[in-house]
Amino acid sequence: MLPDKDCILDHVAIAVSDLEKSIKIYEDLGLTFAAEREVVESQAVTTAFAAIDENAHIELLCPYGEDGPIHKYIAKKGEGIHHLCFKVPDVEKKAKELRDKGYVLLYDKASMGAGNCLVNFIHPKSTGGVLIEISQKL
Repeated sequence: MLPDKDCILDHVAIAVSDLEKSIKIYEDLGLTFAAEREVVESQAVTTAFAAIDENAHIELLCPYGEDGPIHKYIAKKGEGIHHLCFKVPDVEKKAKELRDKGYVLLYDKASMGAGNCLVNFIHPKSTGGVLIEISQKL
């Protein structure tokens, strides 16, 4: 069964301590990372993206400083898969639908994320332990 066109896997995010070392691992597997590295100031993180197919990507998240959520995640849990992200047409509408169904979202309002996207996250306590991001390309 094909997925609903209104919910498509956008990326799998992986928290890493050394961005360039991690990029090499995935490039050795055959992926190609975009040359650009995006800094998301609000999250104190630098990102790198590699396409897997026409929709999905690997996103590497490397913290800088010692205050951001990815730094805290790595300190607590170590490197590894951080979250799954699904592309939706309207992140605020989807967030409302999810709240109405009893899910807890991290933000009251969506915020700017990497790649000029409006994002929100579903709390892992609502999803069986998986942090899920919903994202709308602007």
